[in-house]
Amino acid sequence: MRINADFDQSVVLDTTTMGWVPSPMAGVERKMLDRIGEEVARATSLVRYAPGSRFSSHTHGGGEEYLVVEGTFSDEHGDYPLGTYVRNPIGTSHAPHSDDGCTILVKLHQFEDDDTEQKQIDTANAAFEDTGTEGVTALPLHRHGTEEVRMLRFSPGAAMTQEVPPGGFEALVLEGSVTDDLGQHGTGTWLRRNDGTATDLRSDGGGLLFIKTGHLPAA
Repeated sequence: MRINADFDQSVVLDTTTMGWVPSPMAGVERKMLDRIGEEVARATSLVRYAPGSRFSSHTHGGGEEYLVVEGTFSDEHGDYPLGTYVRNPIGTSHAPHSDDGCTILVKLHQFEDDDTEQKQIDTANAAFEDTGTEGVTALPLHRHGTEEVRMLRFSPGAAMTQEVPPGGFEALVLEGSVTDDLGQHGTGTWLRRNDGTATDLRSDGGGLLFIKTGHLPAA
């Protein structure tokens, strides 16, 4: 299976209009954003757990990174409420479930072999930092090699220039909306670009973005 598998191509998806696709586990559904492979795949997805649903225990052969965007996600190691960012390196394992239901943005099989830091960050209660651009603050989440992960918060009317370095740029709009040269992107929009040029981001009404840069594979 190949979905948005040409990483040189810009992609903009309004995930709120996409249908949910059943997974092999009852009550667990997905919206596939990019994918190379079948059930074991290099994949970026939104995954929704119905209340009381669970996924069988599995090992992360290529690592797992996720952000809880609705509800509370859980496994045998703990509970992860809305806004929790987690990295589970290669070789870790768990049996996830959700008592009350949740949705996560999850990226699989995208870790470098030497990226071994396991982490959990409560972004809902973390302090954002000044970026030097008026009205824009940032929360650093992870950096390894050329890969950088962070959240950006825009006050109403704020604007900034976002570099698109080698390895590209990927974002999910978590709150509000942002506008760039590709258009206006509301809550739930996922965008990816790898054209090597800077893009101007602005938010008329304010917004919150989850952003990764420098992580896409070379063509």
